[in-house]
Amino acid sequence: MTLDPNDPLAEPPMTAPSDPSWRPDPTGRRLAMIRAVRRGSLLAGLLFGIVVGVAVSIAPPEGLGAPSGAGVWVVVMALPGLALLGASLTPAALGSRGSAASAGLAIGLGAPLFAVVSAMFGTFLATSLVVAIYGAAGTDPLGQGAEMAGVVLRDGVFAAVRVSPLIVAASIAWVVLVRRGAASATAAERSDRAGQGTR
Repeated sequence: MTLDPNDPLAEPPMTAPSDPSWRPDPTGRRLAMIRAVRRGSLLAGLLFGIVVGVAVSIAPPEGLGAPSGAGVWVVVMALPGLALLGASLTPAALGSRGSAASAGLAIGLGAPLFAVVSAMFGTFLATSLVVAIYGAAGTDPLGQGAEMAGVVLRDGVFAAVRVSPLIVAASIAWVVLVRRGAASATAAERSDRAGQGTR
């Protein structure tokens, strides 16, 4: 599968039916790409979510003054950013080998950033709300939220350095699994079509 417009086997643009340039896709390649993107998103969340969990276990935020359960919250809030990154890079991973290598490099560099930013945003919102509802009078909710987000940023940078070998391994595994999954799905689809053609 490729997105090259000059390729006769290129993936049709994934536009909405309300878009003026939308056209039906009888080949099924658009649906195959949508499924591949979904698979890439889930794989990124799973693989790099495990890496985030290991990083949090190495440097738990609870040991730095964060409330109980903050580590679990950081892992959960990192997942949406990781899944979004995986979805956006899946088409590149399904291209040529050079494109797949670039996608692996991009997800390896981007996963720590997306995980930390997602965790910072979630921590800021959660801390601000908790302090606003249950905090003592005169306490600044936004200030407390910003302080905890800063702690997540600092710890996230140190933790990413510690688990960098795992990030490299997860990046390689993500590219391999995305490409193999797409190849298996394409082979199964061709087999089904061949079977239907003989009936």
